[in-house]
Amino acid sequence: MGELIAVEAVDGITVVRIQRPPANALEPGLLAAGADVVAELRAERPSAVVITGSGDFFSGGMDLKLAPTLSPEEQRGMVAGFNRLFWEWYGFPGPVVAAVNGHAVAGGMILALCADHRVGSRAGAYGLTEVRVGAPYPVAALVVVRAELAPGPTRRLVLGGELVDAGAALDLGLLDELTDPADVLDRALAVARGLAALPAATYETVKAQLRGPDLDAIRAGVEDDPLARGWLGDETETAARAALE
Repeated sequence: MGELIAVEAVDGITVVRIQRPPANALEPGLLAAGADVVAELRAERPSAVVITGSGDFFSGGMDLKLAPTLSPEEQRGMVAGFNRLFWEWYGFPGPVVAAVNGHAVAGGMILALCADHRVGSRAGAYGLTEVRVGAPYPVAALVVVRAELAPGPTRRLVLGGELVDAGAALDLGLLDELTDPADVLDRALAVARGLAALPAATYETVKAQLRGPDLDAIRAGVEDDPLARGWLGDETETAARAALE
């Protein structure tokens, strides 16, 4: 786990850092490690958590070099891994702040959407590019997107599949605030400390009230996610190669 995800305490806040260079792309090992970290944190009950990336990326989403090579069984495992990761983070009972230190794309952007507050870098590019790379959304991913974004931005981002700059990401609701790249983590820690100062039991209850219906929808949908019967199609390899180029 330590090779892919680092966990440390910074001024009383737990910082979870994704570190799979160069793009912190999501693959089976990282998905499993990420979900395991959340399970451990649920037991430890930190006052607040900050999720961040390393280098120029928060996360570039699914590993596009790996995806076209996956067998049907491995594809099912990836779908299950995405569903578990997003469900775990979106349902985390305590405060979660995303320090979006750089580019956040596709599944990486959805991971950031799972947070309670999102601090973004002015130097990043952001978007939900799944349609562009031939990868339909797992159930949990689309539930989070619909819950966190207004209908118009959801339509534009999901169906258009375009990357947008930081200003547009703020306007569309992908991010809650922007700062310079060097200040993203410090600002996220400040937000986390503010949330940690709120009455903890009440925060947990109110968060469960707010997100409970969406978590129920994820739980119900994951049991029969259509993508478990087939996720990536014939066009995925071509689309993924074009995106990488």
